Amino acid sequence: MHRVVITGLGCISALGKTVPECWRSTAEGKSGIAETTQIPLEELRNKVVAEVKGYDPTAYFEERDFAVYDRFSQFALIASDEAIEDAGLDMGGELSTRAGVVLGTGMGGMNTIEDSYERMFRQGVKRVHPFTIPKLMMNAAASQITMRHGIVGPAFSIASACSSANHAMGTAFGMVRQGQSDVVITGGSEATITLGALKSWEALRVVAPDTSRPFCVDRKGMVIGEGAGIVVFENLEHAKARGAKIYAEVAGFGMSSDAGDLVMPSAEGAARALRGALEDGGLNPEDVDYVNAHGTGTPANDGTETKAIHMAFGEHAKSLAVSSTKSLHGHALGAAGALEIIATMAAFEMDLLPPTANFTEADPACDLDYVPNHARAMRVRAAVSNSFAFGGLNAVLALRRFD
Repeated sequence: MHRVVITGLGCISALGKTVPECWRSTAEGKSGIAETTQIPLEELRNKVVAEVKGYDPTAYFEERDFAVYDRFSQFALIASDEAIEDAGLDMGGELSTRAGVVLGTGMGGMNTIEDSYERMFRQGVKRVHPFTIPKLMMNAAASQITMRHGIVGPAFSIASACSSANHAMGTAFGMVRQGQSDVVITGGSEATITLGALKSWEALRVVAPDTSRPFCVDRKGMVIGEGAGIVVFENLEHAKARGAKIYAEVAGFGMSSDAGDLVMPSAEGAARALRGALEDGGLNPEDVDYVNAHGTGTPANDGTETKAIHMAFGEHAKSLAVSSTKSLHGHALGAAGALEIIATMAAFEMDLLPPTANFTEADPACDLDYVPNHARAMRVRAAVSNSFAFGGLNAVLALRRFD
């Protein structure tokens, strides 16, 4: 069994187009939530989203690339380029066979699907682009990363709704820990700010009309986000041999299923995943200082997650700092866990806890320390990052400071 460390980070989200930009916005408690610019506002009842501001794909890609790069693949490539460069990795030679890609996404090429439907059913065009299927398939982004960087080891995608990125990173963790790969490029990417997708979320009645304020008594739901977070998981011996910078150690991974309701979360199921991550990482509850919560801002999630944290941590729950960065970058679905890992790395790299933005007054059922509105200086020894998805699919990563 090998120890696994994080040696590279890449991010594009509503908070910025690079990791430093995202961390700066996080440190300032600057939410990226605003009215959408991608869809005519008169088409929507709930108009706020967390979209990548001022995104110009021509700044990153050539015109011919757009035939095969959906927006979610574009985000994944931008973030993976940053992460691989940050790690100082040359993916050529022998490493190309010892490296892999495991990427999470909940929806895949949603923009491509809707563009095709628009052409056929509204514009009356009889044919769609011949690369429609390769562009929209859920493994497209993972495959594009392998081709861009010459990675010929294992590569695949994982889809488990809002837990996709954490399941992907947990799988990547296992691959490196067991010696199947020396390096895995992992995380998640999502781009679902489309008319059809937003109308579908509206129909489910879980979307906020104003903003995301997790754990607050006046919360009204979640806000859809987009973007990609990519991290490099690497065998510790491999990283040390090449003198790599190490952000943190991946200590453990826990997962569970509620086997209950398709949309209503279970505190017991979430607590099992939390306990599993701690046990897998050899961590006692008292070793953990910070929890990056799933924290969607929906009435059902926040109280249930608070209960799960109490169940998993016992009395120590009262001493934990807990925050939801979805209040900053929105709920990016299959990319959410990856954006949250990037935010959690700020706690190790900058000794700075991300805040829960837009905080007003805590719900009586939410009785923990939610780091309201302002980032907090604090040295974190260990942290966990939660993802609890529709379908009752739970995935929790445990991280440890590397000294």
